[in-house]
Amino acid sequence: MLIGLLEVELYIPNCNSLKEKRFVLKSLKTKLRNRFNISVTESDGHDLWQRAKILVVTVSNDGASANSTLSKVVNFIDADRRVQLLDYKLSFR
Repeated sequence: MLIGLLEVELYIPNCNSLKEKRFVLKSLKTKLRNRFNISVTESDGHDLWQRAKILVVTVSNDGASANSTLSKVVNFIDADRRVQLLDYKLSFR
């Protein structure tokens, strides 16, 4: 069994409060969970209005499948107009 971990740094340009940030992140996390059957959580930047770091985890029997899923997650986040993808890091365990 292989665990794929994706760390994503986001910039949320149109947020003027933590409430707006939470709304955007909650919506994004729900869409990711429903579409890709993955686990998602916010891991850093809790008190910053326009910055966030999320962690995405998937479990698979082979590396190609985990890599494919996480690559699709990156593309999905990058296509979301509410956020800007600043950086991401993939790792497998």
